[in-house]
Amino acid sequence: MDKPHAVVIGSGIGGLTAAVALHGCGWRVTVLERAASLEPVGAGISLAPNSQRALDIVGLGDEIRALAAWQGEGGMRAPGGRWLSRTDSAAATERFGGAIVLLHRATLVGLLLARLPDGTVRTGTAAKLLDPGTAAGAPAVVGTAAGTIEADLVIGADGVNSAVRRALFPDHPGPSYAGFTTWRIVVPAPERPFAPHETWGRGALWGTQPLKDGRIYAYGAAVAPAGGHAADDEKAELMRRFGSWHDPIPTIIAAADPGQVLRNDVLHLLDPLPSFHRGRTVLVGDSAHAMAPSLGQGGNLAIEDAVVLAHRLRPGGDLGAGAAAYTADRLPRTSAIVRKSARTARLMRLTSAPAVATRDALLSTVSRFGPTLVLRTFDGIADWRPPQHTYAALREADTEPVDAEQ
Repeated sequence: MDKPHAVVIGSGIGGLTAAVALHGCGWRVTVLERAASLEPVGAGISLAPNSQRALDIVGLGDEIRALAAWQGEGGMRAPGGRWLSRTDSAAATERFGGAIVLLHRATLVGLLLARLPDGTVRTGTAAKLLDPGTAAGAPAVVGTAAGTIEADLVIGADGVNSAVRRALFPDHPGPSYAGFTTWRIVVPAPERPFAPHETWGRGALWGTQPLKDGRIYAYGAAVAPAGGHAADDEKAELMRRFGSWHDPIPTIIAAADPGQVLRNDVLHLLDPLPSFHRGRTVLVGDSAHAMAPSLGQGGNLAIEDAVVLAHRLRPGGDLGAGAAAYTADRLPRTSAIVRKSARTARLMRLTSAPAVATRDALLSTVSRFGPTLVLRTFDGIADWRPPQHTYAALREADTEPVDAEQ
């Protein structure tokens, strides 16, 4: 019997992970990407223990853990350099079963692509959902410039401004501006060592994190009108906003190539969707639950989505029941984290001196009780576990996927 066919619209982290997971459990997969190449948009991505365990399912977890660069202490600082709170990688590992791994998006994309058959990804192929299909009958239909494709399953992984989402839920208000913009850069490491940190100021934030390859992933965020851009260049804008902050921030900015500074307004889906599926079409990642980056969970939840989707939509199963189960698994969890990310972002967006002083004093007070209290922010997030065994274990046992807790 021919394998069922899944079409993924979008080749971001969520789309590629979904392709790998579905391929691993028996689907024939096609990924349609409008861009001419798969050069990743974005600089770095942080993978927490929850997504690392999800990547275990497709055999990538240990490769990701081997890229961990955070050793020892880190934490949050004030622009003048004072530590507001401290934590360390050992405490995170003890609490959640692993530490956060920072890596370049290109590295993760390369690892995912290596697990897909040649020809799976079609670049330069804009796609439009023409018909979501019906779970019990008609296939989903996707249109491209070369013609239409009928599919047993379509996965909308086309990002925060998802056209697939609009086609499924045209009455939903869609994403809204979170009130701040972000910048991202990757630069060579400075000569002087530093502890990884996020630094919170008045309506602004800066993060400096090491990568395994010796480079630095750094990011800034600031309250700003939507759609804004620097009159000269974004490197100059970073220097104006963060150049007086503590070391190594000015050095990091000075090392950036002006043409490689990425700036993006932050959009999020504060209004949850009524469902993550309709007919034979499902949504993953930012298409389903775009969130502010304040908890660093956007890419992590997209990876979670992918492995849960493959678990619920195994070939030969009831597609309608599986899609409904996928929504039931994912919508409550992701909606709660979208809200929590928005609340955390509001703390960063504080601009009045008294409010910022109160926030910083609270962080310092909590930190005195040790790193455990700081890490509690991620309870219920970083400790998530996937519902299935790894595909490697399944192949060794020559059996069907089962719930991991069974």
